[in-house]
Amino acid sequence: MNSILKKGKLTLTILAIGVYGTAWAQTSVPTKQEVHNSMQKVADWQIENFWEAGHGRRVYEPTNWTNGALYVGMMKWANLSDDKTYTDFLKGIGQKTDWKLGSHLGLYHADEHAVGQMYLELYRKFDDEKMLEPTRKQMEYIIYHPSQSSLHWKTPYHQDRWNWCDALFMSPPVWAKLSKITGDEKYLDFMVSEFKATTDFLFDKKESLYYRDENFFDKTDHGTKIFWSRGNGWVFAGLANILAELEPGTSEHKYFVKIYKKMAKKLKELQTADGYWAMSLLGAEHYPTPETSGTGFFTYGFAWGVNNGLLDKEDYQEVALKGWNALQQCVTEEGMLGYVQPIGAAPGQAWPDKTEVYGVGAYLSAGSEIYKMAR
Repeated sequence: MNSILKKGKLTLTILAIGVYGTAWAQTSVPTKQEVHNSMQKVADWQIENFWEAGHGRRVYEPTNWTNGALYVGMMKWANLSDDKTYTDFLKGIGQKTDWKLGSHLGLYHADEHAVGQMYLELYRKFDDEKMLEPTRKQMEYIIYHPSQSSLHWKTPYHQDRWNWCDALFMSPPVWAKLSKITGDEKYLDFMVSEFKATTDFLFDKKESLYYRDENFFDKTDHGTKIFWSRGNGWVFAGLANILAELEPGTSEHKYFVKIYKKMAKKLKELQTADGYWAMSLLGAEHYPTPETSGTGFFTYGFAWGVNNGLLDKEDYQEVALKGWNALQQCVTEEGMLGYVQPIGAAPGQAWPDKTEVYGVGAYLSAGSEIYKMAR
């Protein structure tokens, strides 16, 4: 069933799909020019609309985690495009924030660390100490004043540690990058220790997926365990960003590869015929609406793994390409990425005319790796 939604200049063909319905995504391999053009269109739309509310989103502080996730993908696009327009946009953010991490949720909160990934990548590009120092000093403080809180949800200061799976995208890659940049392993040691604690707490060994947090341990949805798509997308993409900083063959690298491959095997099984991942990973028939933030992060994670030799090309390239081709169906002619599930912590709803910056970050991250496997 097709219908047309028109809202101002926004025109989008909405295809109503079901898990067992007609597939949107074909596994054709795009050309590099096609991927480049799509990424540029989405990046340009997002920058143009960055300081304006609308399409279901409000304007967030520049250091907010939502923007931190955007910057991760925008940085990858800036490097790929080699156009200083995008680097200048990101540098402008850093200058506006004085290169400081977020502070609203506290010194330890993972969400406030996410923006540090962009700062450290710009430091790599420009070798400017002011881009590095605030993040380094804050991580140093945390190492020498580690949180004593429990990972259990209702205990005091519980989010001073990574007790929700989203945190594994926000903070650990900052620690891994900082360790690689400085050559100081204390940052890596701290990160690995905390990551292991979170994984021991939230990872379901039978399903090879992460619960969003402790509140979902005993909950079911239509009789299935609840494993949130974007939540696991945060983890899967975060693993790729961590592994990119680690030396192959080390014990740390082997640890993260083991988790990554377990998740990849399970997630491949859960991809729908249309190329998406349902908002509730084990309950796809109950969530037939496309969702682009989880799908974007999974597509990035699979493409990165194939490109870096951690996933077999024959087994996994098609998964990445199906995900990418599905995402294209949700980009409007103007360049807005639709069907991004709003901020939340569980499966829910998504709409063709609603977007969020973290979805764009996922999309641009995915495109940066799909570009490498494109014709």
